[in-house]
Amino acid sequence: MRIVIFGKKFERSHSPFLQQLFDALHERGAQVCVYKAYFDLIKDHIHFKQDPGRFTQSKEIENLDFLFSIGGDGTMLDAIPYVHDFGVPILGINLGRLGFLSSVSKNEMHRAIEHIYKGDYKLEQRTLLRLVEPSNIFGRLDFALNDLTIYRNTNTSLVAVEVFINGVFLNTYWSDGLIIATPTGSTAYSMSVGGPILTPGSENFVIAPIASHNLTVRPIVIQDNAEISIKINGREEEYLLTMDSRQTLISKAQEIKIKKCDFKINLVQMPEQNFFSTIREKLLWGVDNRN
Repeated sequence: MRIVIFGKKFERSHSPFLQQLFDALHERGAQVCVYKAYFDLIKDHIHFKQDPGRFTQSKEIENLDFLFSIGGDGTMLDAIPYVHDFGVPILGINLGRLGFLSSVSKNEMHRAIEHIYKGDYKLEQRTLLRLVEPSNIFGRLDFALNDLTIYRNTNTSLVAVEVFINGVFLNTYWSDGLIIATPTGSTAYSMSVGGPILTPGSENFVIAPIASHNLTVRPIVIQDNAEISIKINGREEEYLLTMDSRQTLISKAQEIKIKKCDFKINLVQMPEQNFFSTIREKLLWGVDNRN
């Protein structure tokens, strides 16, 4: 089995868990390849029983069985471009805090590897959104698992965002910005501004304003096969556009078009895990903290 390890940050407290990971994979005869920048961070703290391969580009790891993302949800978002549309299953091992996507804790890591080698796991497909226009501002990375966000480029003026669904006018949002979120992104930035939580299989997107100037405006859920068109108005000439962890400035003269991406990603879930148990655990639903 060929397994790729992707990470971005390292702390000394991670060493015992990473050592367990590499030892467990070595014992099972896995071919391991590590993201080079991450390897450089950990190489003096981990004893490798066999020298792992290194990669810097997605074309170097096209023939792999799994990608292990080591860190939090932000790390997984940065890992997704390396698997692109290959359909490679991604296992998120959470060394961070909340971890909706990185669902396996560091203490569950060894058991998760056992499940994978036994074939005792589930694959959960997640929808992405794609930036159709303007084209090429992020190159081939024109997709997002969580959300696309338009945000003011200064701290003083509101953004007026006109939104059309399949050519039909929806609303003009006067706000600090606007979020277009997938079901996966519904538990991220969208949730923090009052958006609803969508289950992963929902064929929907959420449109949620950030600090709306009109208090009667609320997030809205639309079908994900719709084309979303956006026109920006306001005093500034440029605004910030983000797709997950990528960002760029965009002119208000540029019209934005968004569609559902033509591929999905596969997240590895352990047999005992499901979306509802995850949100209960992460959001402390049903927990009474009064005592």
